Amino acid sequence: MKIDDITRQSLLYDFYGALLTERQNEVMKLYHEENLSLAEIAGELDISRQGVHDALKKAEKSLKAYEEKLGLVDRFSNTSQAIEQIDARIEGLIRKLEEDNTGKSAFASELKEIRKVIDKLEE
Repeated sequence: MKIDDITRQSLLYDFYGALLTERQNEVMKLYHEENLSLAEIAGELDISRQGVHDALKKAEKSLKAYEEKLGLVDRFSNTSQAIEQIDARIEGLIRKLEEDNTGKSAFASELKEIRKVIDKLEE
């Protein structure tokens, strides 16, 4: 698995993990959060390594299906990117207004307030 794939799986699990079966949730947690190997998980859960592999694949397939239907991770990613773009543009405007000493500090203050709202969204 590539880093992007691992990150995506983690996001899918964060958004939809509660919708998985108890066993799938447990296997995903041990594999992705605890970084246990398939053999270690098998020993922990007293099932075969193949059983762990099957549970992981089924869980990943379920997470992907949830995302295809609901699109929450994609929306989250798009919103995060939009916030970054807005934040960068506001920062540029604030710098420009602060450099321009023509009394536009009220406008700069308003932009700073908008930035605070955006920062709260990212928390």
